[in-house]
Amino acid sequence: MKLSAVLAAKGNRVFTITPGATIADAVAMLAENNIGALIVTAIDGLPVGMLSERDIIRRLSDGPGVLTELVSDLMTSPVTSGTSNDDADSVLQTMTSKRFRHLPVVDHDELVGMVTIGDLVKSELLEFRGAVATLETRLMDA
Repeated sequence: MKLSAVLAAKGNRVFTITPGATIADAVAMLAENNIGALIVTAIDGLPVGMLSERDIIRRLSDGPGVLTELVSDLMTSPVTSGTSNDDADSVLQTMTSKRFRHLPVVDHDELVGMVTIGDLVKSELLEFRGAVATLETRLMDA
């Protein structure tokens, strides 16, 4: 299965923020949309980083002053991205081994979506369930 199929099933809505926004702005956006990460984009709309709730929480241990810092101070950069033609299973393995949960999807210099570990696991489960149902049907018909 390709990432394009995962995006078709989940939708391609992404939440972005600029590097110059404050962490307080990012926290508000994360909370308002019930999401775990934001793609940090440059003026051209391409990802330059990722900011996750984990990034913020780790820094909050230094004190509440972090809320006035800029997204560029906390974001993970450079950001790893994929394309809609990438194999979902390979992407899942990469995300698991490199320990990140969000992957922007970029095609032809345009941000087209984002997938999460959860999205990829869900798509694999649905694929496996379909295969099991097919095998059960074949066994019953035999």
